[in-house]
Amino acid sequence: MRQNSTGNYIVTTTSGESVRSFVPNPLPPDPPVEWSPDLVEKQQEAAIAMGRLDSMTSFLPEPNLFLYSYIRKEAVLSSQIEGTQSSLSDLLAFENSEAPGPPDKTDVIEVSNYVSAMEYGIKRLREGFPLCLRLIREIHGILLSKGRGHTKQPGSFRTSQNWIGGTRPGNAVYVPPPHSALADCLDAFEKFLHDEPGKTAILEKAALTHVQFETIHPFLDGNGRVGRLLITLLLCWQGTLSQPLLYLSLYFKRHRQIYYDLLQKVRLDGDWESWLVFFFEGLHHTADEAVATAKNLLSLYEKDRQRLLDKGRMAASILRVHRYFQGAPLCSPNRIVQTLKLSPATVNKALDFLEENNILREITGKQRGRLFSYAQYLKILNEET
Repeated sequence: MRQNSTGNYIVTTTSGESVRSFVPNPLPPDPPVEWSPDLVEKQQEAAIAMGRLDSMTSFLPEPNLFLYSYIRKEAVLSSQIEGTQSSLSDLLAFENSEAPGPPDKTDVIEVSNYVSAMEYGIKRLREGFPLCLRLIREIHGILLSKGRGHTKQPGSFRTSQNWIGGTRPGNAVYVPPPHSALADCLDAFEKFLHDEPGKTAILEKAALTHVQFETIHPFLDGNGRVGRLLITLLLCWQGTLSQPLLYLSLYFKRHRQIYYDLLQKVRLDGDWESWLVFFFEGLHHTADEAVATAKNLLSLYEKDRQRLLDKGRMAASILRVHRYFQGAPLCSPNRIVQTLKLSPATVNKALDFLEENNILREITGKQRGRLFSYAQYLKILNEET
């Protein structure tokens, strides 16, 4: 493998000690990536899998219902990488404000922020706003609006030195650029996003962009979550995905040490090729898993719906409530009443019927403040997490 620097070190003084901060060269890599037959094949396999995933969107009867839960699954996984202990059920219960949540809500608040940041980013892109530094700051502002990171300059690039690993910059595993170099690094980063100095194939672009963002580490907190979110935002912005259905957090979590090691190999050795192989394999496996998950969820929903229809003449309200759980697999009666504009008596009757037929399960054991779970649906969503 070729050995070359992908940047330069700057010696600065931080808290009274000399620190070597790494300043990456602008993208694309120079010398260019060496496209071996194996690397080309990995990219092609990833592109085919991405195409299968995107075409799956057209078969989803109501993509927004599926996306509601799928986006929340990603929020949980991405936040777990940063050390939160919240589960998907915790998040869904938290979103039902009258339902009891976990005793310490700090973790679930952070996950909820991630959902809001993700949905905001997708909304802005669909309105025609470009993926740019301004949008990245806005997303970060939402991500750190509440919870542990609210004092870490939400929505603003850092104005002090940060580091990764260790107790201080002097013994850190990696020290990103000093804040005085951020403006130039981020200006070059934004230009690359916008195909300057030249166009880069989208899957390669997503891979290079992720490394560069993590290397610059422009925020005091939340860099990992924003960096993972950028992959999906970029793929949607460039038209590779029509819906935000692909997230690499589970893949990165499964291979966490390899992921960190490969990021460092790019910085130290210029080994972009090993990173690209890893990234393309991640796209391939993750896209295939997303397709399988969507198919399994749709199959469960249709099987249960058919079971209801086989009961004979069904009240339309029961079918509507069952359909609602396709988008919100853990929900309270009050929320269904508010959303579907049905009477409390109608909703409670439908929920009781669905529970009696082993489609839903009431999980609190209470007469008031009940919470119902589409347990099999949640089980499929949570597979391998």
